[in-house]
Amino acid sequence: MISGQKQGNSGSNKPVQDRLFNAAEELFCEHGFEGTSIRDIAAAAECNIASVNYYFGGKEKLYEDVWRRHLITMRDTRIASIDKVMSQNEGKARLEDLLWSYANAFIEPLVGEIRRGWFIKLMAREMIDRHLPPNMFVEEMIIPVMTALQEALVKICPGLEESKAQLAILSVVGQLIHTVGAETMFEKTDDSDIPKFDLTEVVNHIVNFSAAGIRAYADGKTQ
Repeated sequence: MISGQKQGNSGSNKPVQDRLFNAAEELFCEHGFEGTSIRDIAAAAECNIASVNYYFGGKEKLYEDVWRRHLITMRDTRIASIDKVMSQNEGKARLEDLLWSYANAFIEPLVGEIRRGWFIKLMAREMIDRHLPPNMFVEEMIIPVMTALQEALVKICPGLEESKAQLAILSVVGQLIHTVGAETMFEKTDDSDIPKFDLTEVVNHIVNFSAAGIRAYADGKTQ
């Protein structure tokens, strides 16, 4: 046990664990897992090096915890956006309302504020240099959300096969991921030849475009 760790070493009002967590999140985003040392994290948090092992069991577990906090928040927010729509209108939810609610829950945590920008960097680094457990993202994020959205789609569109619902979800998610990336690129340019990027307009297009495709599947108008 580390003497005095719970009070911290710097006089900060934030608990040591919170300072370590926030420092690690920023450093992992900026420098990646390999480019961030325990010494770097401890120095940024104004704690001693042993604090990382005491509170998190090492750099690997701390990295997982940084990811898990984001995943849990996003998972719960997205599922809540689905449940909210499905519980309204006496079970007669509109497809566009479902897609709109989900799309906004998907995009909102990924655009805008500085900490959201950090997570985009973290995602990009993890895709290139993987350090998370192989099934963590799939089991804790993708499967629960996809299951909830698939069930909602099939309920709203009774003729929609589950396999087609899964493909539709992948299509919607792909469009939303691309939108997040495009929003980041467009906001950094002053080129007058590039059309103004209106996030709301883009999301509205994705909703209407996807709803039309899903209904076509449900009505048997496409293979």
